[in-house]
Amino acid sequence: MVVAVAEDSRGTHDVRPWIEQAKPEYWCLIDPDHRVASLYGMANVPRAVWIDERGRIVRPPETAGSTDHFRKMDPQTLTMSPADQSARDAGKAFYVNAVAEWVTTGRHALDAPAAREKLPRITPEIALADAHFRLGVWLRRHGAAEQGSRHLAEASRLHPESWNIWRQSADLEAVGNAAGPGFWARVQALGDKPYHRPPDLPGFPT
Repeated sequence: MVVAVAEDSRGTHDVRPWIEQAKPEYWCLIDPDHRVASLYGMANVPRAVWIDERGRIVRPPETAGSTDHFRKMDPQTLTMSPADQSARDAGKAFYVNAVAEWVTTGRHALDAPAAREKLPRITPEIALADAHFRLGVWLRRHGAAEQGSRHLAEASRLHPESWNIWRQSADLEAVGNAAGPGFWARVQALGDKPYHRPPDLPGFPT
């Protein structure tokens, strides 16, 4: 079964229209406090975790078929060239097909030692960042915007690699900030580092 998780700190009111428009035939959960991201060590979206029928993780969190072709997008019009869009679509299709292969044949599943080795490491700094993030969201939700913003900023300082924390903090400050100039400046600052690290699947298009 498929379970989708929306990590939107504005909550149900903002997310529900997107889910209803998509008309999914699978579970869609809303996680405004990013508890799923904390538990699985997710620092960006979209991410996927494969869990078998015994409840064992057979592929730890990884990029769910997205590629870095969006970095060539026009930030004003949010449009891409046909070639880049086609390459981006190919990555998504490849990943969906890999999931289908796993379900039907077991292919691509990792054994326990390999899966354990690939699990993200949750450092004390990352755990503290998650706590600051949840407290910041709670404070803003309850009218203490200034205090909340301080905790959100501290969360980002402690875990600067977390795009989830940064994006949600930016969006809570002002709707649209998460995809605005600040976002594109952070992406450009990556240089040669990937925004979406390709999944470790042989043949994945990059």
